[in-house]
Amino acid sequence: MRHLITGGTGFIGGTIARKLAMQGEQVRVLDIVDDPSRLPEIEFQRGSVTDAAAVSRAMKDVDVVHHNAALVAQSAAGQRYYEVNREGARNVALAAARGQVGHIIHLSTTAVYGLTGPGAITSYVVPRPIEDYGRSKLAGESAMKRISEEASIPLTTIRPRVTLGPGRLGIFHILFEWIRDGASIPIIGNGAQRQQFIHVDDLIAFHSLALKRRLEGTFNVGTDSFGTLRQDLEGLIAHAGSASRVRPLPVWPAVQSLRVLHAMGLSGLTPWHYRTYHCDCFFDIQPLLALGWKPAHSNASMLRQSYDWFVQHAGRGEADTAHRAPLRQGVLRLLKTLA
Repeated sequence: MRHLITGGTGFIGGTIARKLAMQGEQVRVLDIVDDPSRLPEIEFQRGSVTDAAAVSRAMKDVDVVHHNAALVAQSAAGQRYYEVNREGARNVALAAARGQVGHIIHLSTTAVYGLTGPGAITSYVVPRPIEDYGRSKLAGESAMKRISEEASIPLTTIRPRVTLGPGRLGIFHILFEWIRDGASIPIIGNGAQRQQFIHVDDLIAFHSLALKRRLEGTFNVGTDSFGTLRQDLEGLIAHAGSASRVRPLPVWPAVQSLRVLHAMGLSGLTPWHYRTYHCDCFFDIQPLLALGWKPAHSNASMLRQSYDWFVQHAGRGEADTAHRAPLRQGVLRLLKTLA
């Protein structure tokens, strides 16, 4: 089959592209930047999902669409989120309908849920995003669902937890750099919150299952093995042999300070980061386990693997794409020197 992967140069999209190509599938990537490590058998077309003509050209003779292109939370993009995440999804869905594509797999985000309170997020929780990134992604989901239903195209929507693995930087660049350098690690709250992650290989394993079975519906994907945020961070610090210490911060002053710093353009942490990281955020994955999928990685193991990759590759100029480039630290770099 011929697969089109929008955002196929990014961390997750690039992993999907390589896996499919290595399985002998025909793979085409649509992205605004190319990946210098792209396998030669993967076709690259430069373009944005906001360009309907570019999307239509890329959709020619495609059997399956993997829609990954998006402006991520760390972009702090304001209204631009809606141009890419909502209208981009609409362009892809319309082109897929015109091209009579056989299956769409749409990568979404946990941010569509907003703040859900303590305990697991189940399939019964109604999404109520709290900031522009989450709202734009939910709007993109809605556009994709409506158009795919009208065209009778099977649609799989995947909402993953924070994805880790070799090559993942983004906000984790800050965490890994600070641990490597022995700085204190400030956290919002006492660290008792449970933050679930997902390894990119486990995410792709579910993605492959969805592709093979043409699963229809919305699926929340995360690991089944994780502790509290403090436990996971202290485990990583011990693995790194670092002098770092976890330093809890009172919630209200920390959130308000980060809100002001973000508004002033002095911090790379966006509202999705500072308004949620002191809260529980984990999925009930029993419905996925019932399908026969089983994650191989725990929070602890994926943090260790991602950190080790960072230490080995820091400063080598990895691809400047979503989650594969360092997050701008701003005033946080000054706070690091004081920690």
